Amino acid sequence: MKEYTVLAVISVAITVWVDFKSKTLLLRRKEFYLFISVILFFKFLVNGYLTGRQIVIYNPADFLGARLGSIPLEDFLFGFSMVTLSIVFWEHFKKGRR
Repeated sequence: MKEYTVLAVISVAITVWVDFKSKTLLLRRKEFYLFISVILFFKFLVNGYLTGRQIVIYNPADFLGARLGSIPLEDFLFGFSMVTLSIVFWEHFKKGRR
């Protein structure tokens, strides 16, 4: 079973759901996509180095095998979820203080 792939997809679904339910609607903001593109640039640098030099190695049985450069597609999904969910919580709790 491709556990890494399944968990990555679930993490994105949860992130989108939390954004909608919290009413932050971060995914509808233009500045979010500018921010996420900056994050992706640094992800290519750091994660590309780590996976390209085989400092981090993935078990082929656990993921699809699709890569962007040397980076597994699932890493982008998890990275999106981690960063986006952090901002959603930040915005939600900031809104609650007003």
